[in-house]
Amino acid sequence: MGYHSNMNKDLIQSNITKVLEQVSTSAEKYGRSKEEILLLAVSKTQPLEAVKAAYACGLRDFGENYLQEALEKIEGSEGLDIRWHFIGPLQANKTRQVARHFDWVHSIDRSKLLLRLNEQRPLDRGPLQVCIQVNISGEESKAGIDPAELPELLAEAAALPNLRLRGLMAIPAPATDFGAQKNACDALARLFHSHRESYPAMDTLSIGMSADMQAAIAAGSNLLRIGTAIFGPRTQLRRG
Repeated sequence: MGYHSNMNKDLIQSNITKVLEQVSTSAEKYGRSKEEILLLAVSKTQPLEAVKAAYACGLRDFGENYLQEALEKIEGSEGLDIRWHFIGPLQANKTRQVARHFDWVHSIDRSKLLLRLNEQRPLDRGPLQVCIQVNISGEESKAGIDPAELPELLAEAAALPNLRLRGLMAIPAPATDFGAQKNACDALARLFHSHRESYPAMDTLSIGMSADMQAAIAAGSNLLRIGTAIFGPRTQLRRG
């Protein structure tokens, strides 16, 4: 498929065990239940064999950033009960394929994407699960909606019949300090809880990756997007 991984099944199993132990330890530390925290394996740039190895270890949710790469894996894993999450920046000209083949989209940040996904979602697949991406750190180069514009987009998402509004997602600015990491996660959590009063069906706070999962759990995240800690460092990017 034009990219490779040095991972083997035993190492993936070992890594997953370590991640689950970290989740359990952090959940206990911050008064959370580990059962309420979903592990989303970020499999971008990893081969199909790595996805199947992680699946064999019990994971069912996989996140992809690049459409063409993802479609090859979706086709190659047909018959497995995998939930595919699109988590990368979404271009309007790719919404049809995403609407057809994915179960979740985490990276909605404008009205046009909502309208296209709603129109293009096959009715026999049921509603597409969506999260609104928030630019929580105010980075000019980062995708995501400004928090001030969130109410309007949430209202639109909740009203579309072929979509189901599940929650909020963010990719904070990189930080190595726990306090800085938690501040960003807390900011998204506050937005989530304030808007949940109007949209009580929202149940997903999608924040936290390999480097900041403890801070995310402390802030209340219930969906962690973990790539490196499961599959190891990415060796070659594949876009599409």
